[in-house]
Amino acid sequence: MQDDFRTELNRRDFLGQASQGLGALALASLLRGGPEALAAVPEDGPWRGVIPKLHFAPKAKRVIFLCMAGGPSHLETLDYKPELERLDGQPMPESFTKGQPIAQLQGQQLRVLRPQASFKRWGNSGQVISEVLPHIGGIADDICIVRSMLTEQINHDPAHTFMNTGTAIPGRPSMGSWLLYGLGSETQNLPGFVVLTSVGGGQAQPIAARQWHSGFLPSRFQGVQFHAQGDPVLYVSRPDGVSHEQQGDIVSAVNALNGVRSEVLDDPEIATRISQYEMAFRMQTSVPELVDFSDEPDSIRTLYGTQGADGTFASNCLLARRLAERGVRFIQLYHRGWDHHGGIKDGIKITAGLVDQASAALVTDLKQRGMLDETLVVWGGEFGRTPMAQGDGRDHHIKGFSMWMAGGGIKPGISYGNTDELGYNAVENIVHVHDFHATMLHLLGIDHKKLTYRFQGRDFRLTDVHGNLVPDILA
Repeated sequence: MQDDFRTELNRRDFLGQASQGLGALALASLLRGGPEALAAVPEDGPWRGVIPKLHFAPKAKRVIFLCMAGGPSHLETLDYKPELERLDGQPMPESFTKGQPIAQLQGQQLRVLRPQASFKRWGNSGQVISEVLPHIGGIADDICIVRSMLTEQINHDPAHTFMNTGTAIPGRPSMGSWLLYGLGSETQNLPGFVVLTSVGGGQAQPIAARQWHSGFLPSRFQGVQFHAQGDPVLYVSRPDGVSHEQQGDIVSAVNALNGVRSEVLDDPEIATRISQYEMAFRMQTSVPELVDFSDEPDSIRTLYGTQGADGTFASNCLLARRLAERGVRFIQLYHRGWDHHGGIKDGIKITAGLVDQASAALVTDLKQRGMLDETLVVWGGEFGRTPMAQGDGRDHHIKGFSMWMAGGGIKPGISYGNTDELGYNAVENIVHVHDFHATMLHLLGIDHKKLTYRFQGRDFRLTDVHGNLVPDILA
């Protein structure tokens, strides 16, 4: 036992005393992404990113991603297919479906289901949008609708993982983490990547925190979930009887101990711990001011359809604008309620009614404040829905679906790409999820092939070995 103790002690001594040598390099590689990650972590102040000079002139500074979780039907929202009316109730042509991935309809009789909502043309651009989204229709001239999206995962959780990380393999960094790692933060008092969730209108599939995780990037780059009601962040309020100065003393003492440990190990997670303690301390002042909507005029709260702090998507949209004003780099709003396997006619109206007004209000509000030009707003789900009926609903569908974007260098008032006459396959100007990621990074001034991180002997990136810019949708 004494020999075992001596061996363990010697190993620790070797790694600690060889902090600039091979021992520390090997340890760093095992811990978190290699020694280059250690060198990039600043000792104080906000993270400034690993790209000293952007690859392109940026059009956007930040992203607000409105995630319609559950797979909204493109056929009831953004992609009108009159041929579905003509073939309603008839067998789905086998030429579309033979050998194709189908989620829960596999082996069943496949029949066409007509659109369960009416469509019309909106704005000067004449974009065709469902009447269940009248407020989004009202901003038709400000948005670009992409009707030819393509993804690779047909079930909710892996599809969210693919949309967020560019792969279905868990453990990779989310797109918000990549942006924060590459570009840094513009705020010292709030996280650079914030996530908000709401629910209502249909079956609410769960959302896992790994969708905004940093993966193999240092954990300081993962998203921070804010709660929509009550304290946005747990323990943001100081305990009774503890003053601001007393808590500051505790944070300073803990960080001093962490600093001593960091000198021994050079572990980037210790640097993360130090910076996050300091961030949490500053958030005790910044967060209460952030969520106090009393300084918002009645006209703005009416625009969004909320008085704030009520747990709704509308409240989260208004909070997203306030986060954007304060320099948060990536803001992600999930609304869970779009999983309409049945009752889609009424369900789509209810769910759309919960998000339509606030989605449009966010774009309008950013525009009137002069912020839309530098903010990329994205609206869409993890996949679409089948042209075939699942009772009185629709099944999951990955071969073609729709989303829209606004601001941040996106060409407004246009529709891009198309699915076939039944809305099954994306057939014109196909935009894969990897292409979307490449285009998003480009708008922020980043060449998607150059933002990489070496992990386990390989350079990884958000688009993996794929992705092409979609220049036709750029302003």
